[in-house]
Amino acid sequence: MAIGNAPTGGWKATDCMPINILCIGDVVGKPGRNVIAEHLSEFSTERHVDFVVCNGENAAGGSGITPQLFKKLLRYGVDVVTLGDHVYKKLEIVSELRSSERIVRPANLPDSAAGRSWTVVETKDGMHRAAVVSLLGQMFMRTCDSPWGTIDRVLEEIPGEAKIRIVDFHAEASSEKIAMGWHLNGRVSIVFGTHTHVPTADACILDGGTAYISDVGMTGPYGGVLGRKKAAVLQALRTAMPVPFEIARADPRLCGILVAVDPNSGKAESIERVEIAGGATTGAIYDPDDGRPQRLVEG
Repeated sequence: MAIGNAPTGGWKATDCMPINILCIGDVVGKPGRNVIAEHLSEFSTERHVDFVVCNGENAAGGSGITPQLFKKLLRYGVDVVTLGDHVYKKLEIVSELRSSERIVRPANLPDSAAGRSWTVVETKDGMHRAAVVSLLGQMFMRTCDSPWGTIDRVLEEIPGEAKIRIVDFHAEASSEKIAMGWHLNGRVSIVFGTHTHVPTADACILDGGTAYISDVGMTGPYGGVLGRKKAAVLQALRTAMPVPFEIARADPRLCGILVAVDPNSGKAESIERVEIAGGATTGAIYDPDDGRPQRLVEG
């Protein structure tokens, strides 16, 4: 297992030990799912992970998530799945969005949108409760409500006893992500960026006790272009013609951050990047869990 940057900060004596929270970036297709299946359980045991948040909006063939894949991620050890701009690409997920407390859609979608805008779930040992929120950025993204006013309202709605508060900011612009980190500094435990699929080198603890990173990077095949086959993306860029972007296979990795949080104060004590190399993806790159048309599954 390849672990990234050394921890920033360190444990300070409190009434109880900090809990370890793993935040995993955009899961891209079968290669991303496989590396989680292969390594999440072992890593969680080795590093005493108490809670896992995973952005799963690209899990189904690179766009959206199906109920089957949502349930698989939970079986692999994920506690809460967050979504982004591809939230409804697989409409069959709507039933899970309406019924399960372990999946959240972006909070700044309209109130009429299916799904929870935030959730509170117990840690694995049942001793603490963690609140999880997903937000969409506005710059270069789909039309959505203001993330700024939305998160202020959501933080007022979350029960006060849920001191551990985690925000997945699914956004394109680094400037908007950094600004959100400062906006939430001292009010949440973790702000982790997703969507751009490229890990950034700015993991830190802000002065108010909030762990921050602009993008944790994708969990998927890095031997392509943002998880897609190189040749197809290059052809589209060079010719300006539409080309199907199939999922790549090479160099799958699980990327995220591991954050130690004081459960009494909700303040982050340390943060480190996590990067775990996965095995080669064999066989068909799509399967029925992707919700793809049967002809593509077979071909």
